[in-house]
Amino acid sequence: MSNPHPDISVVICAFTERRWTDLTRAIESVAGQTLAAHQVILVIDHNDALLRRATAAWPDVLVVPNREQQGLSGARNTGVSAATGSIVAFLDDDATAEPRWLELLAAGYGEAGVLAVGGAVEPAWFHQRPRWFPREFDWVVGCTHSGMPREPRPVRNLVGANMSIRRDVLLEVGGFDHGIGRVGAVPVGCEETELCIRAQQRRGGTVLYVPQARVHHRVGPERTTIRYFLSRCRAEGISKALVSSLVGARHGLGAERSYVRTTLTTGVARGLFGA
Repeated sequence: MSNPHPDISVVICAFTERRWTDLTRAIESVAGQTLAAHQVILVIDHNDALLRRATAAWPDVLVVPNREQQGLSGARNTGVSAATGSIVAFLDDDATAEPRWLELLAAGYGEAGVLAVGGAVEPAWFHQRPRWFPREFDWVVGCTHSGMPREPRPVRNLVGANMSIRRDVLLEVGGFDHGIGRVGAVPVGCEETELCIRAQQRRGGTVLYVPQARVHHRVGPERTTIRYFLSRCRAEGISKALVSSLVGARHGLGAERSYVRTTLTTGVARGLFGA
């Protein structure tokens, strides 16, 4: 059995000073963990002013510039290169981790063959959830949608705002694909989906979802409009088509087929009949 408390390097990527308050809360949440992080790395994505400000504000955090292509995938890969822990955990700059987050992620690696461990991402609405916004579509705002397991289970992929993976696996499979993922605020993604699938295809093993390892993801008012909702749904379709072209439709769309058959139908029934 592997070490139940592996060294975990936490990587947070940031690209704008507009999220400074959120970023501060994210870093503070990592500092307050029951299992201390081996290392906290803040990657600044091509923003010199933010790089200077962050370096001055957090002397105990390793603040580095993104040395790869601009965007979230390149920033995360830069964080992996700087990491010295055996596990690399990723937390979004507008998310906060619950105190046992790292402890629960680390425990997941006690099971044989586990490549990656992640947890639930709960929406932290700026005001409140819009009445029209179904929980089945919480993925639109980067959160865990209803229908996900309530106990630890193997899954196809994790949500990038709350995931960890063995560093040697990341290095072996080549990290995040630069051709996928966000650049600034453009609402595309699925880089973590493609990475998890690629890791399992090349290395074998399990991606473990531990819902109790929770983080809370801030959802600002700009993400609660119908316009954003439709834009994000369209971007997700484009992203999933790209993932499928890279890993094959069976792996790239298998979870989506199950989502349509079960999760969405349950949500529609609830909306129509109050089920």
